[in-house]
Amino acid sequence: MSFKHIQTIPTPEEIKSEIPLTKSALEVKAKRDLEIREVLEGKSSKKLLIIGPCSADREDSVMEYMTRLAGVNEKVKEQLVLIPRLYTNKPRTTGEGYKGMLHQPDINEAPDISKGIYTIRHLHKRLVEETGFTGADEMLYPENARYLDDILAYHAVGARSVENQGHRLTASGINEPVGMKNPTSGYINVMLNSIKAAQLPHDFIFSGNEVQTDGNPLAHAILRGAMNQYGRSIPNYHYEDLMMLARMYTEANLKNPAVIVDCNHANSMKMWNEQPRIAKEVMHSAKSSESIKRLFKGFMIESYLMDGAQPETGTNYGQSITDACLGWDKTEKLILELAELTAKLV
Repeated sequence: MSFKHIQTIPTPEEIKSEIPLTKSALEVKAKRDLEIREVLEGKSSKKLLIIGPCSADREDSVMEYMTRLAGVNEKVKEQLVLIPRLYTNKPRTTGEGYKGMLHQPDINEAPDISKGIYTIRHLHKRLVEETGFTGADEMLYPENARYLDDILAYHAVGARSVENQGHRLTASGINEPVGMKNPTSGYINVMLNSIKAAQLPHDFIFSGNEVQTDGNPLAHAILRGAMNQYGRSIPNYHYEDLMMLARMYTEANLKNPAVIVDCNHANSMKMWNEQPRIAKEVMHSAKSSESIKRLFKGFMIESYLMDGAQPETGTNYGQSITDACLGWDKTEKLILELAELTAKLV
């Protein structure tokens, strides 16, 4: 193998000792974990709303967004559980482009993963201490979950990772909910197999050790749309898709059947401004079917301070440099509308 050594990365224990959580932050996390668990277990009629920037690119604009989100939360907390997207590492289809704050903590400087690990933990710590939220992040690299496992509310496994054995086994040892996206092929059975694997106990090698897990009963589905053989988007959020998933979930005999609908990506055909329409259609489907109503637990929405997206070299404050996002004004309106629709589902 030909790898050039750059630097030694601090261990999770070192990072956690240098950036520890306060007692109050741990109490917030425990309360939030219970609230989210009760939604996924069907004990609460609230819906989860995993919402925020496609990627966390700048600490200042991200924290401004999170502060605004905390303000809206006071108006909707009886209907919705807001889980901010604080995605700090990004999959890239070809390996090109911005790989997230973990890799490049300052978009204007060279990659520095060691610094990036400190940066992302500091940002997640700010989130819980300054807003009362605990956030979601993508489990792009399974072993990296150890740097944030004491602070995250939600782990997402992406469409390109969901078939990976390492992701499935690691998810089985995580205490928080893990959302498994359908693969880009759209094969629902692949997603359900991933959920089953995550819900089962396992013995495997992790971080140089033989480990044993108990299984994660909160592993669940995320529908994000698919791509056909010609690279064209195939949405999978419609009534018929949700009904079929409900039947397949029953046949698979999985714990805590649940689906989160991702309103962007292939479901919106990357048209970010379609997200509100998609969310409202799903709410209508849930109102029309008891099976969908029981299965459907919430949404993923990509939003930021400004509508759309810009190049990585762009200078617009609060505008995405990865996938295009819904701007703040549209986001606030959508959150209030979804809270109202959720109240009518009960």
